[in-house]
Amino acid sequence: MKSIAVGKLVAEFSLEVLSGEAYLERPITKLQTHRPGLEFIGYFDFFPMERVQILGKKEITYLHQLSQKERQKRIGNVVNYHPPCFIVTAEQEGLTYLKRYCTKEKIPLLRTTESTTDFIAKADAYLTRILAPEIALHGVCLNVFGIGILLRGESGVGKSETAHTLIGRGHRLVADDIVVLKKLSHKTILGTHNEKNKAFLALRSIGLLNVVRIYGRKAFQDETRIALDINLTKWEKNSLNNELEVETKFKEYMDVPIPHIEIQLQPGRDVAGLIEAAANNWYLQQQGYSAAEEFIQRIESDEEDGNS
Repeated sequence: MKSIAVGKLVAEFSLEVLSGEAYLERPITKLQTHRPGLEFIGYFDFFPMERVQILGKKEITYLHQLSQKERQKRIGNVVNYHPPCFIVTAEQEGLTYLKRYCTKEKIPLLRTTESTTDFIAKADAYLTRILAPEIALHGVCLNVFGIGILLRGESGVGKSETAHTLIGRGHRLVADDIVVLKKLSHKTILGTHNEKNKAFLALRSIGLLNVVRIYGRKAFQDETRIALDINLTKWEKNSLNNELEVETKFKEYMDVPIPHIEIQLQPGRDVAGLIEAAANNWYLQQQGYSAAEEFIQRIESDEEDGNS
């Protein structure tokens, strides 16, 4: 199970540590945060105790209004489940009683100046990206016209060379050789590097290139949402179709279907140009446009004019 230390969250969002500084190595394993509302009134049947607990103005105001005895009971019930940490939003004050309980149970108590809504949105997005299920595979990941493309094929087929051509045309490298795919949701796969290969592109006969040093920062980006899976294969005679519109196929990664196409290689074929065309065509399809449908409509319109 993937996890990050509470201290990583502190560093990412510049959180103030109110107590429990010695326990910032406590692990966070869940993607989303939680606001303990029902738990403060004694309902724990579905309490996600493994999540980071967020205390907004509603929760803190409620606790402030309780008698000391009742407040101790309510807080004690929640703290006894030992969540990874508590984060108080909107820079709220009067937390002495909360510090006491968190110190006793060795749970970090943190604070942010951000509003509850803004902080939860940012924290959930961050945890989702960090803790998302992931796999690593052989290939190249690029961003072409703002569209994430996973480029696959056998070793030596020309993936990196094609990527280099695309970079020269103004597109961006995300990862070469080893691509890390992260599942952010049931329909979103994020492609990124593994840190070690960040900004590096390996070309046979040339060696290792740092694309940022050679082409500038515009030649690289950290991650991209994968929209197209393209497989480069060796040329097979009489195997390509010339249909008006090729039926969409899909490749699944961690149960997420990604539109898939195959491009066959042959000397003189502009593979980089075909990838650009595939990216642009995918974008138009998302807008509801089909070139094949428009072509057929023109033919039918001409036939109707000829019969009139």
